[in-house]
Amino acid sequence: MTDLPKSMFAVIQKFDGYSGTATGPAIEDAADWVENAEIPVPTPGPGQVLIKLRTASVNPSDLHFIKGEYGQPRVKGAPAGFEGCGDVVATGAGAEALKGQRVAFVASGSGAWAEYALTQAQMCIPLRPEISDDDGAAQIVNPLTAMAMVEIARSEGEAFVVSAATSQLGKLMCGLGRDLGLKPIAMVRRPETVDLLKSHGAAEVIVTTEDDAVSKFAAISAQLKPRVFLDAVSDQLSEQVFCAMPNGARWVSYGKLSSEPPKLTQMGQLIFMSKQIEGFWLTKWMMSTPPEAQMRAVAEVQARFADGRWKTDVSAHVPLNKIVSDLAVALKKSDGKVIITP
Repeated sequence: MTDLPKSMFAVIQKFDGYSGTATGPAIEDAADWVENAEIPVPTPGPGQVLIKLRTASVNPSDLHFIKGEYGQPRVKGAPAGFEGCGDVVATGAGAEALKGQRVAFVASGSGAWAEYALTQAQMCIPLRPEISDDDGAAQIVNPLTAMAMVEIARSEGEAFVVSAATSQLGKLMCGLGRDLGLKPIAMVRRPETVDLLKSHGAAEVIVTTEDDAVSKFAAISAQLKPRVFLDAVSDQLSEQVFCAMPNGARWVSYGKLSSEPPKLTQMGQLIFMSKQIEGFWLTKWMMSTPPEAQMRAVAEVQARFADGRWKTDVSAHVPLNKIVSDLAVALKKSDGKVIITP
């Protein structure tokens, strides 16, 4: 690391640990949670790599995390940001093969909202040259989650349900489901997005803000019999949808976009209809899935981005030094991902 700077600009967390709140992945002012700082450039240890940032993506998990609402504790003074794309500029022992490569990564040692990020070598994916930096910054969390969860749905039948379907992940799952011959049932809040979701692969679209949304879903459920509900919202409407699904249905919660805590109103369904409620966390999937299966998923993800079947819909680019001042406004733009640039 002799030719690297000793310090770097970073957006760091203002608090430690958990907040004890459950307000959802929305912020009014990033300055409530993070601040600008000049900190030392981290040094990679055994099995680690140092990455010079090209781009980073902003996911709901990032917002939960900086607010102390994620499943991992914050570290005061550490850079925020989980996912990004960049060039490996230094390595620790055992990670030398990645030196000089452009990679997608999930930060595990020092966050992605900084000029340099630190992570484990196994949390990096070398990128094909056809893949843009914007797509590279969103290459792991959403695409691999889509691959893993649609595979869950595929194992249970032809149809499955997707909430928050206008999100980047929702659109990826609808398109993948269509390509696999499945019938995604998309749940959206705005009626003007119905045609968009159908163009992305949804077989049916339910507008959740309409008064008859649950009865419409129940009719579709009786016909298509979806047995997997991939849910990023996890509110009371989610519970109603789950109750309207057939025997053996699985409610798979992978996010909490709503601050409303759902109540279980039909516990008997868990007993007499063999229904189950479970969670999905990509980190656990990556730790438990055999390497060869992971490599197949990674190869398929890159192929889809390289040939244009998948793309990252970007709503805004925010420079690293403008995150504190501009991120909250950028996040208010719908149907796209905020990408951070150095």
